Amino acid sequence: MTGNEVSTVEIIYARDYEQLSKQAARYVYQFVASRPKVTLGLPTGETPIGFYRELVALHRDNPLQLGGMVTFNLDEYLGLPPQSPQSYHSYMNRHLFEPLGLPLEQTHIPDGLAKDPEAECQRYEEEIRRHGGLDLVILGVGRNGHIGFNEPGTSFDRRTHVVTLAESTRQANARFFPSLEDVPTQAITMGIATILEADEIILLASGSKKAEAVYHLIEGHKVTEQWPVTALKRHDRVTVFLDREAAALLSTAKETSAP
Repeated sequence: MTGNEVSTVEIIYARDYEQLSKQAARYVYQFVASRPKVTLGLPTGETPIGFYRELVALHRDNPLQLGGMVTFNLDEYLGLPPQSPQSYHSYMNRHLFEPLGLPLEQTHIPDGLAKDPEAECQRYEEEIRRHGGLDLVILGVGRNGHIGFNEPGTSFDRRTHVVTLAESTRQANARFFPSLEDVPTQAITMGIATILEADEIILLASGSKKAEAVYHLIEGHKVTEQWPVTALKRHDRVTVFLDREAAALLSTAKETSAP
């Protein structure tokens, strides 16, 4: 697909967050189970927590072969040590890597303490290329349409880079920190160009605060850097998992009867 074409995303509707989490987990479980080797791009934040919990439950019932599974996280805060409870290293260890039993040497997260953040961005890109690129990227979406930490105005041509976080993003994430002042102002994030090179992308969106971003992706007429999530219109294999509240602004919204 060329950069000017606009694709149609597949939508999987859920009644609520719990059903969304189960649907997405089954999808990714089957994706991983069907491949001897797989490289995943992984998100953090509040929405993926249920997805990770359900994925771990599926693995416990019928274990995946994890030897060929490699992961690359979308982002990490600058200035936080890996052992900080608010770091995405800690988040991933807590919600997925340790419960799944995935060896840490098969996981990759940007170094938030890198002395040269720009060099760290380049190293991260080279590591992704060394593993043959990403087979599947799982995304959340911010209320302002950011994917990863690619804030409004980010060029769709950017690869892994240092970003200054929008104030709205810092405020949204402040609930995970002692105070807003403790929320880092910068992060390293996988760029939109890197995300769009993945073979397949899925996006998880839950709650009414995500409804406007979802609308711009699904029914909006523009692909615009002011809504970074609209970059996904340029990819030909995107599946969006929505709960009822996140789909509230869509004219095509419906409920699913799937269990």
